[in-house]
Amino acid sequence: MKLLGAKLVGTRQLAQGTTVHELEIPGLKVVEPRVFRDPRGCFLETWQEQRYRDLGLGSGFVQDNLSISTQGVLRGLHFQHPEAQAKLVSVVEGEVLDVAVDVRRGSPTFGRWAALHLDDVDRRQFYIPCGFAHGFYVLSPKAIFSYKCDGYYAANCEHMLLWSDPDLDIPWPVGSPELSPKDAAGLRLRDFPTSSLPRFEA
Repeated sequence: MKLLGAKLVGTRQLAQGTTVHELEIPGLKVVEPRVFRDPRGCFLETWQEQRYRDLGLGSGFVQDNLSISTQGVLRGLHFQHPEAQAKLVSVVEGEVLDVAVDVRRGSPTFGRWAALHLDDVDRRQFYIPCGFAHGFYVLSPKAIFSYKCDGYYAANCEHMLLWSDPDLDIPWPVGSPELSPKDAAGLRLRDFPTSSLPRFEA
């Protein structure tokens, strides 16, 4: 597993073969669904409410999103506050470097991040709870990126954390990615007003 910025601290496996890895930044989880492969291709369950609840991921997803991007595109780092969203993200096609940053004021891991390679081979999923900024960089010629959200998109609550914030020092594999205008204008974490950041709840 290509994991950067945070270590794995625990692993659980269900009888059905689904595995969840806990990261040292509380709340972040890597899920490895069981993949059935044969010469025709593969099959996997990307969401099953009871099983994922048993893994501690809960339920309540209300919106599914699909993003299609070309190589060199960086989307992020985004978060919503006060109408926060937890996300379960994965790659349908291609490969990305996926990043989550703890932006919860008062959190013992405030400003820390974890990065994970997600692709269409291992089929891993990254669970990102509320209170984290999220973004990804496309490593393959094209990437189809899927994410489930437990809250609706709210444009008036969306915030952009600067992808290249030097205080975070995220090792993106590119110096000049393709960005949207709003992502290019993101703020450094130190420049966000307190009212724009979620509060950590133990």
